[in-house]
Amino acid sequence: MYLVSDILRTKGHDVWSIHADATVYEALQMMADKDVGALVVIDKGQVVGIFSERDYARKVILAGLSSLNTPVKQIMSIGVYYVTPDQSIEECMAVMTKNRVRHLPVIVNEQLVGLVSIGDAVKSIISDQDIQIRQFENYISGRGYSADPLQL
Repeated sequence: MYLVSDILRTKGHDVWSIHADATVYEALQMMADKDVGALVVIDKGQVVGIFSERDYARKVILAGLSSLNTPVKQIMSIGVYYVTPDQSIEECMAVMTKNRVRHLPVIVNEQLVGLVSIGDAVKSIISDQDIQIRQFENYISGRGYSADPLQL
């Protein structure tokens, strides 16, 4: 069973964030520059929301607002759900599915240490399943069992 910490070990702990008072345009520019689909919104050093492509599409474009003068705090998703590094990927996906979110900040002692996306979680689960399948194939074929996926 993989943990959120395993995802962070692979992808790294970099988290792109933006201040709540920044404009939507600035957020979109950062997202394009960093090639990400969401930013963590920070105010006074605390996570206060998530700004995503979905927020832009539904709360700016469809509402007829201007990205040049609309602050991120006006349209960000609030009530941020999060996970900790010691939670399983399955728990992480359950939080995402139940709450219909695609990005979860990873928090330790009230500090932001990473961000996990639905894509990260799916990739991890597929990788885990591939390893289990190879281990079963090796066991059935008589080649033995290895707990080390690199020895398969």
